[in-house]
Amino acid sequence: MEKNNSQSTKYQALSAKLSFAFFGTPDLVIPILDELEKSGLLPSLIVTGPDKAKGRKLVVAPPSPKVWAEKRKIKVLQPEKINKTFIDDFQKNNFDLAVVVAYGKILPRTLLNAPKYGMLNVHYSLLPKYRGATPVESAILAGDKETGVCIQQMAFALDVGDIVDEEKTEIRDGEKAPELRARLNEMAKIMLPKAISKIEGSQTTFKKQEDAKATYCKKIKKEDGLIKLEEDGLSNYLKFRAYFGWPGTYFFTEKSDKQIRIKITDASFSNGEFKILKVIPEGKKEMDYEDFKRGL
Repeated sequence: MEKNNSQSTKYQALSAKLSFAFFGTPDLVIPILDELEKSGLLPSLIVTGPDKAKGRKLVVAPPSPKVWAEKRKIKVLQPEKINKTFIDDFQKNNFDLAVVVAYGKILPRTLLNAPKYGMLNVHYSLLPKYRGATPVESAILAGDKETGVCIQQMAFALDVGDIVDEEKTEIRDGEKAPELRARLNEMAKIMLPKAISKIEGSQTTFKKQEDAKATYCKKIKKEDGLIKLEEDGLSNYLKFRAYFGWPGTYFFTEKSDKQIRIKITDASFSNGEFKILKVIPEGKKEMDYEDFKRGL
């Protein structure tokens, strides 16, 4: 308990003099913001995505970081584009640091260099492996047994910055992308306050990435979820786990002389066989796959 109190006091003392901005848009950044607040590290500004229409009724709603910030009376900016006007306004704040977690926009060099200590980025792979937008899905697709979290000093190129901190974890048997991402996020939220304290106190030794070992991952498209049942069972199972949630995995089959789309909602893999357990046929509710086949 004494150690935790000491750590909290250290962060609180740091936050009293550290001015930083936070860039992030999806819901997954909220646990990270909560942990920063718990550590006494509240951002002075939150930069997030524009309000968007959500749900079947397309009701316009703010992103979660905006709601979080407004409850704490923290200034929020939601630029459509990172243009010169935004950068000029940002520079006037003379921030010590900025933190970026899944913001979703490319940040120009001028902006990256604006804070005194630059910008930190949370990345969900062991860099230089899986630079790019989909490291969690890519690790599962490749059948990797291990992944992790890196906190890097951002540079003006895709995920090439020096590593401030990293932690590894095993990818569990059958673990799906949303489950793995949530675990990595739990790791990241603990790592980030420590990384910030290292940066501000000049207590960190940066680790250069080995560019020769770099691999890159692509953006995921809806059509990537299409599988062919006759293909390799392990490959199909890895796709099911990697694309679980979005875009999901699906296949087409013929019924009443018509091609219908079948979404896979549960599956397993054993003895080299990809076994589909539950599906949602086009226009229907979820059902056991065996029941669906009998209906054909």
